[in-house]
Amino acid sequence: MPHATTPSLVDVPEDASINTLLADRVARAGSATLLERQAKAGGEWLPVSAAQFDADVLAVGRGLVAHGVEVGDRVAIMSRTRYEWTLLDFALWAVGAVPVPVYETSSPEQVHWILSDAGVRLAVVETPAHADAVRHVRDRLPHLEDVLVLAGGAVRELREAGETVTTREVVARREAVRGDDLATVVYTSGSTGRPKGAELTHGNFTHVVMNARLVLPELLEADGARTVLFLPLAHVFARLIQLVAIGSGTVLGHLPDVKTLVDDLGTFRPTYLLAVPRVFEKVYNSAEQKAGHGARRRLFRWSARVSGAYSRALEAGPVPLSLRARHRVADALVLRRLRAAMGGRLTYAISGGAPLGDRLGHFFRGAGVTILEGYGLTETTAPTSVNLPSDLRIGTVGPPLPGTSVRVTDDGEVLVRGPHVFRGYRGRPDLTADAVVDGWFRTGDLGVLDDGHLRITGRTKEIIVTAGGKNVAPAPLEDRLRAHPIVSQVVVVGDRRPFVGALVTLDAEMLPGWLAMEGLPPMRPSEARTDERVLAALDAAATEASAGVSQAESIRKIRVLEGDFSEANGYLTPSLKVRRTAVVRDFAADVDALYAR
Repeated sequence: MPHATTPSLVDVPEDASINTLLADRVARAGSATLLERQAKAGGEWLPVSAAQFDADVLAVGRGLVAHGVEVGDRVAIMSRTRYEWTLLDFALWAVGAVPVPVYETSSPEQVHWILSDAGVRLAVVETPAHADAVRHVRDRLPHLEDVLVLAGGAVRELREAGETVTTREVVARREAVRGDDLATVVYTSGSTGRPKGAELTHGNFTHVVMNARLVLPELLEADGARTVLFLPLAHVFARLIQLVAIGSGTVLGHLPDVKTLVDDLGTFRPTYLLAVPRVFEKVYNSAEQKAGHGARRRLFRWSARVSGAYSRALEAGPVPLSLRARHRVADALVLRRLRAAMGGRLTYAISGGAPLGDRLGHFFRGAGVTILEGYGLTETTAPTSVNLPSDLRIGTVGPPLPGTSVRVTDDGEVLVRGPHVFRGYRGRPDLTADAVVDGWFRTGDLGVLDDGHLRITGRTKEIIVTAGGKNVAPAPLEDRLRAHPIVSQVVVVGDRRPFVGALVTLDAEMLPGWLAMEGLPPMRPSEARTDERVLAALDAAATEASAGVSQAESIRKIRVLEGDFSEANGYLTPSLKVRRTAVVRDFAADVDALYAR
């Protein structure tokens, strides 16, 4: 079996915990800024030193003890991404408790499943609406004792309650936490079936954070390193970056509302970002639309081609002088404005959750923002591999992280082993035994190893077998077709069918600008989905997306659906993955229509 291993760069002591990460930061630079928070949306950023944050953690921790939170108790947090989430996480870890994250968009039934399965005793929610979601199912949660509301002053309430508890008690609990203690239960987003609770230990997180500091110093230890979180902290990816920032030299900020993302990037000015590919697609497509018509549009597209060519030339060797000259012109006229829109200091980004694609990877690197694509799952405490500034191969998800081994089976499945692999699914030893065999975690993803770098090619459960017996991995085709500005989501179909087809939804936000650029009249998405000119453009995009595969694997027909996929209608998970099974089931008539004579 192909195999790759990266040795660990640091031996993590058995008594090290997430609490150790904060303690070390305070010891290194207690008076320096650790976090910045906004007093109000769109307002200025106010600094919080490491020592101040540590004092806040102890004060809230005392309040949790006063509320009866015992060592090992599970406490739910249901909120958008904000400072108080990070504060609660560390206060709970300080008293030996176990935070259980819940997406703030979760329905009452989803809330019930997570809180009941985890045996949650206390829930801290952001808004009265979140409290109502808990209240709807409260009678079926026998372990739940109290619900605190952040908008109702939960943090203040905890501080006041904690005045009856000594700091010494919290410090004693914090010092007693060890690496093999449970740190959190993160529920998978559930693209198929009910979410499973992955139990992650303090040791899982500290291993990743301590090694990440050494393997990614260009991001985490750079002078003035700053990052702002806007992805949900209920997702393990954002949760890990939160800890990486605090365990390194990074200043951390939070953005609860992505509607103001561009403005807030301009005021916070991050040096690196965490995002999913859809964010980078939006940035590119928006920049193209803002370029307008005629000469300015041609200039943007020329600059984009130059940017991509420059990045590819960097991989091949010395960049030709003529290309360097064209790149300087493109940068002066277009590319530097793109960097300015992202705050002006951004040099790196980490992308995960879905394949990024070569086109975006090369464009952004040529534009001065190097995207380090990585790969991992909830069960691997987020990352298993990531590209490095010193060893970047666009199109792969990089080499294994330090301390990690990756193996690819004869049938293509990616297996992972290392100190970051979870200890099991909560209450499901049967599922754990199926997932971890002889110490190797079965990811369910397909991949290949290319000179030590991992390339993900699809999911084992998503492989389509056409009527002609051709095996087709839908993910690469879907990613390429989603590159079109007006395409929102794509589901490739064709299992036991004569050819490969695709269900497509339109991006209502991007549609008006695209229509104007193409010289087409304004249309609602419901009109555009049947317009022959729009369909012709999408057919051309499907042909382009299929350029790198055989005819038997190419998308032959598309069908544009009415509406879009969202969390609200149940077709997207909170981490923005398509619930493929639900789509194929509910749009069976549309799938049949693709193959009608």
